[in-house]
Amino acid sequence: MSELDRLRWQLNVSWSLLSLHLEQVTDEEALWEPVSNCWNVRRKTDGTWAADWAVPEPEPIPVPTIGWVMWHIGLWWSTAYKQCFGHSDAATAEFDWSEAASMTPWPGDVKSATIWLNECRDQWADALKSLSRAELDSTTRSGWFADGSLTLGHVLAWVNVELMKNASEIGSLRLLRGADRG
Repeated sequence: MSELDRLRWQLNVSWSLLSLHLEQVTDEEALWEPVSNCWNVRRKTDGTWAADWAVPEPEPIPVPTIGWVMWHIGLWWSTAYKQCFGHSDAATAEFDWSEAASMTPWPGDVKSATIWLNECRDQWADALKSLSRAELDSTTRSGWFADGSLTLGHVLAWVNVELMKNASEIGSLRLLRGADRG
């Protein structure tokens, strides 16, 4: 099995764990705040939705809601796609996560967010279909990531790890909410 085949397999495993939760999350559950110090997605006066965000992160770091984690997945995944496979100058451009966060709205409900995340996954999986070993080992597409010190293969591995972590966060929040409701 090639490195790319292994990364695609790992992506599919991570996605399958996340999709178990996405199929069951409700809008109410997505916005549930388990503690007073939470990052959530909130409707603005113009009707759009925005996520709580601060750089640097406050101490202690707020607990994210399921909606916030779903937004966060869409933020980093759509950004990683644009930076790695979008316009050619993006891979080496200075990158500002705060700017990306402010320009990435929450879709407003779980169904729309799930469609968005499925689109992110499909777009990413399509981009991985024809990468060469040389591309995986190159930093040409990953100059925006980790100060340009890591290869595209590292970015692909990071996406899988980040997706798995976020699936776990959503699962843990769902368990807490279930336990809280008795």
